[in-house]
Amino acid sequence: MTAPGGPGPGVTAPGGPGPGVTAPGGAGPGGGKPRVFIVDDHALFRAGVRAELGDQVEVVGEADDVRPAIAQITACLPDVVLLDVHLPGGGGHFVVTSVKAAHPQVRFLALSASDAPEDVIAAIRAGARGYVTKTISSAELIDAVRRVAAGDAVFSPMLAGFVLDAFATLPAAGQERPSFDPELDQLTLREREVLRLIARGYTYKEIARELYISVKTVESHVSSVLRKLQLSTRHQLTRWATERRLT
Repeated sequence: MTAPGGPGPGVTAPGGPGPGVTAPGGAGPGGGKPRVFIVDDHALFRAGVRAELGDQVEVVGEADDVRPAIAQITACLPDVVLLDVHLPGGGGHFVVTSVKAAHPQVRFLALSASDAPEDVIAAIRAGARGYVTKTISSAELIDAVRRVAAGDAVFSPMLAGFVLDAFATLPAAGQERPSFDPELDQLTLREREVLRLIARGYTYKEIARELYISVKTVESHVSSVLRKLQLSTRHQLTRWATERRLT
């Protein structure tokens, strides 16, 4: 089965062995090292990924949020974008859909700490060619990047079966999509981001700074989430989010 997001040989699991942007035109998947762009909001993690990839790829740039990622990826057009699914300015799937609308040749590989079903499905529906977790080894990550650059769809072994099952049961066009969590599905993407930060212990002011919105807007989102989930306290929200591994 070929996963959504473009043609490719099929779904495989990964197997064996500073900031800035360079201009497009480097070696592509058929002629040398894959050109890779890294998107993650933690600078130390980006540095670690660079170090782990070593000289097996050409890292052409990096970004820490949705807007700069879209602008810089569009400027350098890498072969593969390593993308976290949770970013301060919104879900990583915004980056995928925004770039692929004009540059479908750019391939995305989600690299996230989350293995939550809704995160995996959102990334793949947006057009990512694969999804691996941050527990992946260096050799497996390099292999995954090469496979995605070549057109494969690559998933961490523990996610591959779930992804195949999920898309095998997708409804026909025009029908409602299946719900993996009816309660979570009723929340907007921004409400999920606010909920995730609340579960991490952020204050309203910290959430406002993190998401570039006002405190009043944060309060409005929290009230909406409480109403939709039929909860009454922040403690209940935190427990609800933790049970669903949204943190």
